[in-house]
Amino acid sequence: MKSLVVLLNPKSGPPHRHKTAKDIQRLFAERGLQSEVREVADQDNVALIAHKMAEEGYPIVIAAGGDGTVGTVASALVTTDATMGVLPLGTLNHFARDIGLPLDIGHAADVIARGKTGRVDMGEVNGRPFVNNSSIGIYPNIVVVRERERRRGHSKWTAFLRAIHATLRRSPFWTVRVEAQGRRLQRKTPFVFVGNNEYEIQGLQIGRRSSVSGGRLFVYVAAPVSRTGLVWMAATALFGHLDQTRSLEMFDVQEAFIETRHRHVRVSTDGEVAHMRSPLHYRLLKGALKVFVP
Repeated sequence: MKSLVVLLNPKSGPPHRHKTAKDIQRLFAERGLQSEVREVADQDNVALIAHKMAEEGYPIVIAAGGDGTVGTVASALVTTDATMGVLPLGTLNHFARDIGLPLDIGHAADVIARGKTGRVDMGEVNGRPFVNNSSIGIYPNIVVVRERERRRGHSKWTAFLRAIHATLRRSPFWTVRVEAQGRRLQRKTPFVFVGNNEYEIQGLQIGRRSSVSGGRLFVYVAAPVSRTGLVWMAATALFGHLDQTRSLEMFDVQEAFIETRHRHVRVSTDGEVAHMRSPLHYRLLKGALKVFVP
């Protein structure tokens, strides 16, 4: 049997979580596992390598990074027989938290070493899978401007604030038409958020999911608010949270079509942004991903 392969984003998360290939190899060697570690920062390369490793017969592919890395590896493995493991090295680590994985990477490696697996759902939009969520509206636009500002040398938070300002200067509202399970609605909204299973929107667990195998997509359509209100909404959306003090229209589906007045639209999937053709076709991929679980 081939050794497990680890795709490591060496710069994921805050500096104290940064790891080298030698760190990761030592981590698994201490647990009696042979590992091949590849440092890959570019998400496109992560997807290509993950799929190639699975097709070459690697039974285990580990995503060592944040939610972007995890989502990219998961989307590459969804049509293969490989099992995904997660070493949570990101800032927020939403997927790891929601499957109950410990955030200490030593304990996360213990989970992989024990070998217990389960199947989790994935969502898909226009053929692109995601493990956490997808959205259209202000969030993808903020991400694009934020990354542009970071390339210009601004810090993470300065780039974020500049991105919010630039995005809200333009019209922040979209007209969308949503069709799902025979129901049709048209709304003017700052964003539509589609979660792989249900996100908590009240109480102390805002932004968390109690299950990633419930077999449903949850569509959240935000009501129009003031531009000041949108600043807070943008901040909470950036961290995968939904603000319970704002009006959200929610319904659960297995498939939905979302149409805008634009032929092409920016769509975020697990924090990565791509242009897609409208209408957007969302569907659930039930139990599509095999993953190590506690």
